[in-house]
Amino acid sequence: MEAFKLFVKDHVMFFFFELFVACFILLLYWLDGFRNTSTMIYTLIITVVLTLTFLCMRYIMRQSFYKKIAQLPKSMDDALQNNAKTAEHERVETYMHELYRIYQLEAQELYAKQNRHLQFMNQWVHQMKTPLSVMEMMLQEDGPLDKKSTREEMERLKHGLEMVLMNARLDTFEEDMKIEQMPLKQIITEVVNQHKRLFISNHVFPSIDVDESIEVPTDLKWIKFIIGQFLTNAVKYTFDDGKKVYMTAEKSDDGVAMKIRDEGIGIPANDLKRVTKAFFTGENGRKSGESTGMGLYLAKEICTKLGHKMEIESEVNQGTTVTIHFKYS
Repeated sequence: MEAFKLFVKDHVMFFFFELFVACFILLLYWLDGFRNTSTMIYTLIITVVLTLTFLCMRYIMRQSFYKKIAQLPKSMDDALQNNAKTAEHERVETYMHELYRIYQLEAQELYAKQNRHLQFMNQWVHQMKTPLSVMEMMLQEDGPLDKKSTREEMERLKHGLEMVLMNARLDTFEEDMKIEQMPLKQIITEVVNQHKRLFISNHVFPSIDVDESIEVPTDLKWIKFIIGQFLTNAVKYTFDDGKKVYMTAEKSDDGVAMKIRDEGIGIPANDLKRVTKAFFTGENGRKSGESTGMGLYLAKEICTKLGHKMEIESEVNQGTTVTIHFKYS
């Protein structure tokens, strides 16, 4: 019954049109003086019969479709039903199927994003327990507080907080982005100064060889995070004293290539293609025991959003080179 009501509502204008046609026929016969009354009645009967026949056939063809939309769906799978018998309804069903496919992709992406956030937070909270526990033990010990060790643990906490904040802001990246021409050497120098304690405590030395005239189109806050992540990894995986981290930049017709090269343990070949995947720690991560597997993933995601290209080259026991290509705007 509900399907029939929908059909009637859908054809109200058609009913009025047919009524107008009947009135127009009567008007013509009235102007003619009703000289052929039998012909007039025959014409009206034929019009009504043809109209009713057309409507009946149309209802029969569309009945299944009206029954489908007359009931509220119980699940998203109801959108995949195929009940159409007309070109119009077939097109509607094709549209609904494509809409359902897009919905599924968006739902899967949202689920993956939420799962990634949850996994990252669980892992991050677990790792932040370590510096907190160390600081708590130092406070419980008698004697003067070891400021150097305390500072190191504070740096670990600070780095962890920065990582989780950047991960949270990644979803609203476009709202927090401002591309400007920035002096590359100044940016690198500022990031190195921010991490000078890390270099000193690990006995690793930075080497900056960048022309002061080089400027790149980028976002200052995000590029500092990226460079900071590269420097942290470079120092963390350089176990020998006296090694260096080299920072250089080369100009070309297409843009600027910034390279950060360390003399650390390198990345195994079978891990190299996966180091930018979320939560992938690899061999080196298991050695240090402090890797979240999110640093290079975030760096890669940010580079992509900024329009920069990131490349990683590495050789075991020789070191790793990370290159960011800045294209001219």
